[in-house]
Amino acid sequence: MIEVNELTKRYGDKTAVERLTFTVRPGQVTGFLGPNGAGKTTTLRMILGLDEPTAGSATVGKTDFRSHPRGLRHVGALLDAGQVHGGRSAAAHLSALARSNGIPPRRVEEVLQEVGLAEAARGRIGGFSLGMKQRLGIAAALLGDPPVLMFDEPINGMDPEGVLWVRRLFRRLAAEGRTVFLSSHLMSEMENTADQLVVIGRGRLIAAEPLEEFAARGTHRSVVVGSPRATELAAVLTAAGASILPQGPAGAGRLAVTGLPADRIGALALEQRIALTELTTRTASLEEAFMELTADSVEYLAGQHR
Repeated sequence: MIEVNELTKRYGDKTAVERLTFTVRPGQVTGFLGPNGAGKTTTLRMILGLDEPTAGSATVGKTDFRSHPRGLRHVGALLDAGQVHGGRSAAAHLSALARSNGIPPRRVEEVLQEVGLAEAARGRIGGFSLGMKQRLGIAAALLGDPPVLMFDEPINGMDPEGVLWVRRLFRRLAAEGRTVFLSSHLMSEMENTADQLVVIGRGRLIAAEPLEEFAARGTHRSVVVGSPRATELAAVLTAAGASILPQGPAGAGRLAVTGLPADRIGALALEQRIALTELTTRTASLEEAFMELTADSVEYLAGQHR
């Protein structure tokens, strides 16, 4: 378990992380979200003892991570897949990590096999693609078979097969009772992988809750309605105060309606004897909820001045 309590990091007069408090529990995948510059990587580095907090604390298994002499047996982490010696082979890189952490040499071959790099084990890392380097970073995180795993943007450079493999890996690790903490800017991956979310903006906590609850906090709701008389229906709903957008290909007879609930739309259609083929309430997606709830925390806005 990862416990963060009043964690703060300042660089001169700039506050990168401010009084963060949250818990990442075992047995589930916890996603870590925030706009660029929100303080996610700084937070991860403080949890791992790579950066010293200005105030507050971060513990792994009730203990400061730096107190573990053989850290890879307690926490496996991937922060930057490019931070490896390009002249070494994958096997040599992992072997060095294994020796320094008291890990049996057989684990090197096991993790290379698990991440799909067994055939590239003797190849120089400098010749690896970004996706291969990500797999190597995941192998290093798994090397000590740790109970806690942390990943920062682990699917950058992955092809679709690799993305699916990573998704299944994280779900399996969580099912084994491990703590899995995953930072990513890809909402689709969070929707497919995460159980819980920790969301920050400008270094402050915005939410720490189940993914479904966070998505439900978005106020953008619409109703998708279909009808063979869609044009006529659109006029009726607009007159009643709704906003209408076509949904799907032109001529599909589907509309996205905001401003009226589904029961009111159905009643208006019935009054006008307009047949409906679809009437579905659509709640905000995770991406829509994220954009809405972090709008005040975005540091850089394209085309706008702050």
